[in-house]
Amino acid sequence: MLTVIERLRAAGCVFAEDEAALLAEAAAGDGAALDTLVERRVRGHPVEYLVGWASFAGVRFSIADGVFIPRHRTELLAVTAREMIHSGQTVLDLCCGTGAVGATAVRGKEDVRLVAADIDPVAVACARHNLHAAEVYEGDLFDALPHDLLGRVDVILANVPYVPTGEIAFLPEEFRVHERRAALDGGDDGLDVLRRVAVRAPRWLTGEGRLLTEAGDAQLDAAHEVLRDAGLTPRTVTDAETETSIVVGSMSRTIYP
Repeated sequence: MLTVIERLRAAGCVFAEDEAALLAEAAAGDGAALDTLVERRVRGHPVEYLVGWASFAGVRFSIADGVFIPRHRTELLAVTAREMIHSGQTVLDLCCGTGAVGATAVRGKEDVRLVAADIDPVAVACARHNLHAAEVYEGDLFDALPHDLLGRVDVILANVPYVPTGEIAFLPEEFRVHERRAALDGGDDGLDVLRRVAVRAPRWLTGEGRLLTEAGDAQLDAAHEVLRDAGLTPRTVTDAETETSIVVGSMSRTIYP
C-alpha cells in the first residue's frame, strides 16, 4: 500500500512530506479521516481548505472552502502598512477575505481601530473569527461601512482581485477551480475593482491617508494612473528579495517613507 507521502507525490504535490504532516495533524489520529483528506488533496483541493487554516506572516488564520487563500507575496502589503500605522489611527481592510492582511498590519499596535469588509459571507465569517474585536462588515466595498468612517480612515488596505479575466484560465487549478471567481477576477485588464476603490477612497481617507494595493508587475504603471486619476499620489514599494511590488497612493502630495 502506498504511504501518504507517496500518494501525494504521485499526484504532483511538490511539498508532499510537509503536506502529509499537515494532513495527519488535521486528522488527529483518525485513519479514515486522513484517507479522506489525502483523497481530496489528490483530487486538487487546496491543503488550506483541508486543514482549515492558512499561514500568513507566520500566523495561522482560519479559512473555509472557497475563501481566497492569502498569498505569501501579499505579506509585503501588510508589512508596508504596518510601518505607517500609529496609535489612535483607523485602518480599513477592504476585500478582507480571512482578515489576515489587516490582522498582520495592526498586530502589536495599540489603540488602533481595525475595520474590515468583504462581499462574500463565508469570508466575513472567517474574518470575524480571526479578527476577534475588529469590526467586520458584509457588503460591496465601501457600501458595507458605517458612515462615521467618512474622512477618518488613515490607511486602506485593498487586496482587490486583479487577475485579468482572460488569464484566469491559466491560474493553477487549485486556485481557479476552488477559490471563488469573484475573489480573482479583476475584469479585462485586472484593474476594474481597483478603479472602483480608488475613485471612492478619498471620501473615506483623512487628509494624509493612504491607500495600499497589490498589482501584477505588468499592471504597475496602469495602477499608478488609476490612483492619480482619483487624486492620489502613487508610488511603488518593491521587495527585491521576493521580487514583489505594491502600490501606495497618498492623499498628501508629500511622499512618506
